[in-house]
Amino acid sequence: MFRKVKKRHSSSSSQSSEISTKSKSVDSSLGGLSRSSTVASLDTDSTKSSGNSTLDTCAEFKVKYLGSIEKLPFEMCKTLLEPPDLISYIDTAQQEGKLPFVAADEEMSLAVSKYGIRVASVDQCDVLQRHPLYLVVRMLCYEDGLGAGRNLLALKTTEPKQEECSIWVYQCSSAEQAQAICKVLSAAFDSALASPETKS
Repeated sequence: MFRKVKKRHSSSSSQSSEISTKSKSVDSSLGGLSRSSTVASLDTDSTKSSGNSTLDTCAEFKVKYLGSIEKLPFEMCKTLLEPPDLISYIDTAQQEGKLPFVAADEEMSLAVSKYGIRVASVDQCDVLQRHPLYLVVRMLCYEDGLGAGRNLLALKTTEPKQEECSIWVYQCSSAEQAQAICKVLSAAFDSALASPETKS
């Protein structure tokens, strides 16, 4: 179920962080299929940033919402540090009926900026989800491995006290779109780190 929130800018964090994007092959636990995934991982302990990219505008993508698993306890969050662990957890959640295998037909607008990620209705009238940049721990995209060529985008967020985490899953129209979202998020982190004092 979506939560409607008031439209407002979320301030980005000024903490030092680094996000890296890389490609790797992940073995699926379903039928031994091989998946190609692009992983965007945030290292909150790092104090380095390339600072080469800036993102002053908002990039928008049309995606479908698959579902979420919210408020996972901290002990569970610690077991989902690496991309294969997160993908495996989503696979298991789908098999257990906690997440569907196919997203609903309704498209949504996923916007990425240096303030974070905003998911809204296509007409922009309703903001359905908002993920401030400083709460995003990891984003990765991968093919679901079920043979239908569905490309999923998984987002792992934490709450301000970092005692719980949540997983949000979106279905993209193509692998290229999923990878583009990850790249824009990387640029968003670079932009936020390059200008600690963001404009409202």
